[in-house]
Amino acid sequence: MSHRRAAVLGSPIAHSLSPALHRAAYGELGLSQWTYDRFEVDEAGLPGFLEGLRDDPSWAGLSLTMPLKRAVIPLLDEVTDTAASVEAVNTVVLGDDGRRTGDNTDIPGMIAALRERGVEKVESAAILGAGATASSAVAALSRICAGPVTAYVRTKARAAEMRGWGERLGVDIRIADWAEADRALHAPLVIATTPAGATDALADAVPEAAGTLFDVLYEPWPTALASAWAQREGALVSGLDLLVHQAVLQVELMTGRSPAPLAVMREAGAAALG
Repeated sequence: MSHRRAAVLGSPIAHSLSPALHRAAYGELGLSQWTYDRFEVDEAGLPGFLEGLRDDPSWAGLSLTMPLKRAVIPLLDEVTDTAASVEAVNTVVLGDDGRRTGDNTDIPGMIAALRERGVEKVESAAILGAGATASSAVAALSRICAGPVTAYVRTKARAAEMRGWGERLGVDIRIADWAEADRALHAPLVIATTPAGATDALADAVPEAAGTLFDVLYEPWPTALASAWAQREGALVSGLDLLVHQAVLQVELMTGRSPAPLAVMREAGAAALG
């Protein structure tokens, strides 16, 4: 088999775990001719980088992280319905015919990570934060949550954004002030999409009968909130779980091989985190 290439692009990119995950998958699948690299690419450099791949048939796909998930969309030939629903592409499949297809594996990755922990349907949910990951959370909840989703946000602008995602994705979004975020912890499913440290103050408010916490951070791990959740014996889904499940889907899309080796990829990710 001829050499095939894939890579992750973003800025900053040095911290990315994607190379460890994808290379572990290639090793397990016997894809000895496949390589996976990382490239520091910002929004200004993205068009030139993509154009440079056109004449190299060895390229199979790209993983995209911030700040490229939205910037790439005008540069693609096709975008899947899943990616279009949140205006975010984290996966580009480069076809043999030169076509560039954008997809989003974060949303099905979230659903798969929850399913692995036994969460397939919930009656209601809460989202902490309203950043880029929150839109993927709303999209995932549109498929598994039967009732309202309460989003705890800090500003009116973020509240408006979350309402917009709810309307677009068909989810009944209720808005609550971040000052009342401790109430979120009583929901059967809590998805924390906030940066490191943002939920630390909530650790003392975890209820006795904790449901499921999906904390999208993987470093540092466990967060203070996740540690407190575990002490209450609530179900936990980590950022590493999300990262691995979305990478499994990326490997399958780029290589055409299925299933990708989930356990091997998770072990590689944990080892890379030390």
